[in-house]
Amino acid sequence: MRSIAKTILFSSVVVLYFSFSLGLVKARIRLPSIIGSHMVLQQNSKVLLWGWCNPGEKIKVYSDWSSTIDSTVGLNTAKWSVTIQTPGAGGPHTLSIASISGKNSEATVLEDVLIGEVWVCSGQSNMEMSADWNSLVLKDVPNANYPNIHLFTIPKTTSENPQDNCSGTWVVCTPETMKHFSATGYYFGKRLNTLLNIPVGLISSNWGGTPAEVWTPKEEVLSHDSLRVASEKLSNSNGWPHTPGYLYNAMIYPILKYKIAGAIWYQGESNVGAFSTYTELFSTMIKSWRKSWGYDFPFYYVQIAPFSGYEGINGALLRESQTKALSVPGTGMVVVSDLVDNIKDIHPLNKQDVGLRLANLALVNTYGQKGIPCYSPELDTYTIKGRTIELLFKNADNGLMSKGGDPTEFMIAGEDGKYFPAKAKIIKNKVIVSSPEVSAPRSVQFGFTNSSMPNLFSKEGLPVDLFRTDGPSKH
Repeated sequence: MRSIAKTILFSSVVVLYFSFSLGLVKARIRLPSIIGSHMVLQQNSKVLLWGWCNPGEKIKVYSDWSSTIDSTVGLNTAKWSVTIQTPGAGGPHTLSIASISGKNSEATVLEDVLIGEVWVCSGQSNMEMSADWNSLVLKDVPNANYPNIHLFTIPKTTSENPQDNCSGTWVVCTPETMKHFSATGYYFGKRLNTLLNIPVGLISSNWGGTPAEVWTPKEEVLSHDSLRVASEKLSNSNGWPHTPGYLYNAMIYPILKYKIAGAIWYQGESNVGAFSTYTELFSTMIKSWRKSWGYDFPFYYVQIAPFSGYEGINGALLRESQTKALSVPGTGMVVVSDLVDNIKDIHPLNKQDVGLRLANLALVNTYGQKGIPCYSPELDTYTIKGRTIELLFKNADNGLMSKGGDPTEFMIAGEDGKYFPAKAKIIKNKVIVSSPEVSAPRSVQFGFTNSSMPNLFSKEGLPVDLFRTDGPSKH
């Protein structure tokens, strides 16, 4: 009741202050769509508010959490911006942005503004996938009432040049709004909201079938010879955007001024055919986003799932490229080789566990939570001992386990490079592999096919990442 009364009083003061004898004049200020009622602002931060107005127009910003009045004057480019300080997580709050011209004034009042954690959810169709085209997610729709989770969806748009604005509206998470929102993003945000007990804002910017080039600034792609050559081979035969920078310009650039906590990403399927340049491309994209936002925010992503429809072993090679991108500081990757219901479907239905694993990365690395397993085991070192190869794994301090029998998907080869299925035995966080067909082993591969779904996990239940000792698996 105190919060409601405070909001009513605040609104009344704003209206009285900005009224005059002839009534309110038409507002001169315009706001980008990302700034509006129901928005979530990043907590304990200096956040930028901006928009458009008449040149020389005075702009004042009032918030119900502060006695400070922030002000600025419109530039001759008809733009304005002002930085305000946000408090700790909470809300709902009311924010007023006033346009003052001589004796005439009007305030735009933004209501139900929450202060919390803001995350961008981006990528292609596996991030875009929502409950209205996923039967497994559909069952959770009736219970998706979360007033402290707010959602913003950027519609599919392309542009040759960077855009100052995009379409979209902040909405409260309800069964109806959740139904059309990124399922992975929803489950990610729900876990953060539940465990941290703070408001969460999720910005969905996705387009199925798109390669990473279109999400990367054009100049960044063209300035790297290898990336430029790879981008020239992209085909528009599928009807999806393929020109470098086109989605970055229209679906990322308009929100670059908006303060975020971090980003989650699920993409890579459309780059399988160009796996050899994906590590460089993806690393370049992450760094360019951080440079554009002006700070190194955390970036957590999903390794693409097993799928039998890729050529050769291109799917495995792309997953390897994603693993190598972990060399970029402040990143984290979740392995989902165990979350596939049909290897002939490029869109696995289980998005709940994908979102939970991404959230666990954020909870541990961004929010300092303890005791939450979030890293898949990865090959650390290997030692050849006679007819066996001993593999030591990191992120497996409590040991490894296999489900449904002995560990699967191991292959071993001798000097001739010819691979044979290997027998594997677990000893704590080590695996010993051998084959009667190979008397002098030299290399080993694990899960290195397009559709591999190995049964080797950490004791906490996280799947072991694929690897090969005869190639560039390490990062």
